[in-house]
Order: sequence, then C-alpha cells, then structure tokens
Amino acid sequence: MTLYIDPPTWPGHGRMWSHLVSDVSFDELHAFAASIGAPPRAFERDHYDIPSDRYADAVAGGAVEVGSKELLRRLTEAGLRRPKGRPAS
Repeated sequence: MTLYIDPPTWPGHGRMWSHLVSDVSFDELHAFAASIGAPPRAFERDHYDIPSDRYADAVAGGAVEVGSKELLRRLTEAGLRRPKGRPAS
C-alpha cells in the first residue's frame, strides 16, 4: 500500500492544501484517508484535499512525500486520474 502526498502549496479558503492520492485504487485511498481522519467531503474526483495542518498526520500515517508533478505522474500512470470535465466512473 502506497499513498502519496504533495507539499501544501495549493491556496484555497484562507489555507494551504496538499493532494493525497493512491496509485493502486480508490478503495485504498478512501481507507487511508479515513484512517487519518480526513472527512469524505475532502475527496475531489481522484484525490483528497489535505490542509497544511494535517500534512504531518498523513506522512506519519505512511503517505510518501513527493512533488506535485511526481504525484500527478503516478496518478495518471495508475489510470486513476479524473480531470475536471471528465465524469467519474
């Protein structure tokens, strides 16, 4: 089981955010997110939005720190990328 998280460099709602993804399955991603206390509403198409103050929790839980480009590459290669405008299957 490998989950990946990019640095909290994405601004929104007065906070900075990271993206948490799996390169295996959405089931794995949802289970991990629940284990670190991420609410279901934090899931957006193919990733969880994780606020900067919860970044360390994700890493302590086992998420691997990678850059944003590496995170996107792994997600795309796994066939789990769901860009905006493409319906979720």
